This record gives sequence, structure tokens and C-alpha cells, in this order.
Amino acid sequence: SDLKVRIHAPRFIQQFFVKLSHISLSAPPAVLPPPIKMIREPTLEGSPTHEEKGNTGPKIRDVLGNELTDAQIEQRESEKSLKSMSGSVRTILESVGEDPDREGLEKTPMRVAKALRFFTSGYSQKLEDLVNGAVFRESHREMVVVRDIDVHSMCEHHMVPFIGKAHVAYLPRDNIIGLSKLARIVDMYARRLQVQERLGKQICHAIQSVLDPVGVIVVIECMHMCMVMRGVQKHAASTTTSSALGKFVDDDRVRSEFFNHLSRRPFGR
Repeated sequence: SDLKVRIHAPRFIQQFFVKLSHISLSAPPAVLPPPIKMIREPTLEGSPTHEEKGNTGPKIRDVLGNELTDAQIEQRESEKSLKSMSGSVRTILESVGEDPDREGLEKTPMRVAKALRFFTSGYSQKLEDLVNGAVFRESHREMVVVRDIDVHSMCEHHMVPFIGKAHVAYLPRDNIIGLSKLARIVDMYARRLQVQERLGKQICHAIQSVLDPVGVIVVIECMHMCMVMRGVQKHAASTTTSSALGKFVDDDRVRSEFFNHLSRRPFGR
């Protein structure tokens, strides 16, 4: 007679093999649930977008457990940054022998922190957002010059101001830009820790990337407080720099036309 071997196993294992024996081999594979999407935590540099987060929303919550929006997260990080800067200013005041708790200086650390935030606000701006679509198709082919744009920036070597004027010109190819946007582009790059040479180059390349003109030129004239208030202390010294692309580099006649515009008496003066 056949030898029958009985395997002693727990009932739930026996039930599993019984169910397994009834599964048809020709049946379609079971549909598995989608894998769990890992959510990246927001960072100080910039929170991920809602598309990156999926449908679960931000990971950061308030004390009541409510999810914070990207704007609220940014505001929280901004306040944390201001508090940190304010503490650093207080340390500076103490280091120079002042009492940061006296009446005149009591609120100075936070005032300085907010001022520095404004002076360096260009770091938080984006060229695309600043231009905001103000680029228009136009058949104009002659030079566009915007002169005497105020420049207020901070020398990155001593963190003291340099101030002056910027003169911007471009030769359109197919597009022109809203004139105020040229001044805003100057401000965006000026409101950072800068050197004048790099400032002009950044403005020049920004206009080139937005308009793709035939040529761009930027001339900046500034007085640097690091040469006036300290060091050589030359009160009458000023610095002129230029940065050019395209026709303003290759064609002397185009370059001369631009400087002829600058030599004329400004309108209304």
C-alpha cells in the first residue's frame, strides 16, 4: 500500500496552502498597490513645490497640527533668519564697547537686521518673475538707452555702500522690454554683496538672456564708501566700469553712438 505522510502544521498554514491550490495559473497577476512615495522635507533654501510633495502636503505643521503652506514656511524661516542676524549685530555692538541695552541702541539690532535684509533682497528675486512677461515683439531696430539709473549696492569686501548711476543700452533684434524692467534688473543685482565690475556684467548678461538683442552695454559710475570713509579716504574718487556684448563690442560706430548719448545734457536738466 502507498505510504501516506501527514505533515503536522498549524491550521492557518494548512488553510493558506488549501487556498493556494485553488488559484488558477492562467489568472492575471494581482494588481499591486502603488509604491509609497517618499516625501522630501522642506529646506531652508526653498521648500519643494506641491507637485513634488504629491497629495500629502508639507511636512511642517504648527503647534495645533495644521499643515503650513509654502508661504508660511518661508515666513517662519525669514523670522528665524532675522533673529539670528539681530543676535549677531548685538554681539558687534558689545565688541565695539557699546551697551546694546541702552535706550538708543535697544532696538538697533533688529533695525540693522531688517535693513540688511532689504539691502540684500536681490538674492531672493528671480529674473523671470521680475520681468513678468513685459517683453514685446516690435520692429524697432535702433538703439534704446536708459541712463542715470540710481545704483545703491554694498561692497562685498567691507560691507559698506557704493552709490552712483547705471546707463543701459541695447540694440533690439525682434523684441523690446518695458523700460522700468531695465531699472528693476539693475536693482535686483545691486541689492546683493557686490563688486562693481561683476555688477555690470550680471546686468548685461541678464538683458541678453531676456531679449536676445543684437547688442547690450552697461556703464556704471559709482563712489565707494570703502575709499571715502576708510583706507585712502579719497572723497572725490569715483569708479567707472563697462560691460558689453554683441555689436557694442564689434562695432566702434555703435559704441560711439552710445557714448555720444551719454555726453549730452540729460533731458529736463
